[in-house]
Amino acid sequence: MNSSLKILDLALNHFEGPVPTPPLSINLFSAWDNSFTGNIPLSVCNRSSLVILDLSYNNLTGPISGCLSNLKDSIVVLNLRKNNLEGSIPDMLYNGSLLRTLDVGYNQLTGKLPRSLLNCSSLRFVSVDNNKIKDTFPFWLKALPGLQVLTLRSNKFYGPISLPAEVPLAFPKLRILEISDNNFTGSLPPNYFVNWKASSLETNDDGRIYMGDYNNAYYIYEDTMDLQYKGLFMEQGKVLTSYATIDFSGNRFEGQIPESIGLLKALIALNLSNNGFTGHIPLSLENVTELESLDLSGNKLSGTIPKGLARLSFLAYISVAHNQLIGEIPQGPQFGGQAESSFEGNAGLCGLPLQGSCCAPPPTQ
Repeated sequence: MNSSLKILDLALNHFEGPVPTPPLSINLFSAWDNSFTGNIPLSVCNRSSLVILDLSYNNLTGPISGCLSNLKDSIVVLNLRKNNLEGSIPDMLYNGSLLRTLDVGYNQLTGKLPRSLLNCSSLRFVSVDNNKIKDTFPFWLKALPGLQVLTLRSNKFYGPISLPAEVPLAFPKLRILEISDNNFTGSLPPNYFVNWKASSLETNDDGRIYMGDYNNAYYIYEDTMDLQYKGLFMEQGKVLTSYATIDFSGNRFEGQIPESIGLLKALIALNLSNNGFTGHIPLSLENVTELESLDLSGNKLSGTIPKGLARLSFLAYISVAHNQLIGEIPQGPQFGGQAESSFEGNAGLCGLPLQGSCCAPPPTQ
């Protein structure tokens, strides 16, 4: 192979067998969506100019080698998503690391999140979804000034996601927090959503539409993630720089939904379904003016559906099914187009799109 080769792109083919050894001069090595097998080649650890390593969507096995720490002065993107890698994520990141994207989702990884992630002050995108990682919520990642996306979905994370002192979570720039289908517990304090990035409608500072690495004149890398949005599951969607979402579904949260949720004016999708939330639906949700998808189903919410939700002009999907709600479903285009299943399982709810009206039947003579 040419010893001066800078870019090797083998993506979207049907290559099999072990991953080939890239040349020493390599800057970008992309082999995603093939059928490569075996371990991650140790030879990549000695490619001191390697900026992007994307081996996602293959059949690689074995551990993630700690020798990748050799790349701390060059590596910006490390994507090992959708393989069969085992073991824990090694503490391979040292002070001064340039890493911006770490995606190891859909493997068989165990152990805890490596605390050395704190050494990556440039880190913006972290996805460890669909593994077997057993750890508490990583409050310590708040120290990363540029972290925008944190995806912990479908692991074995446990415990509370709020600090004992009831201070706001307040990651400096976090706008996508995806922690569904874990074992998180506890309640959220009233001020939980104060000072979140999603409270701001400011545009992305570099003007890009999608998150990624655009520093190479010959190759663009764009981050992707699985999205649960408007009741659908979408695989490998590009991440809009304007997209803000919170997904706490499928855990064991309880207590009231904090009124401070109404501060998240840039939030596009909110999923709190399949928990144990009680109390009323926050009236402040009517202030989340960009909201397109709202799922509060499978909780223990009571009271009525706030009429202010009917004024959310972008709201295309809402589900409050299987709660303890009562009263008339607000009328308007946002509600009239919803499926009956979005409101089922609330014995006290009435009005369209449910069958029957809210008018009591006339008394019998």
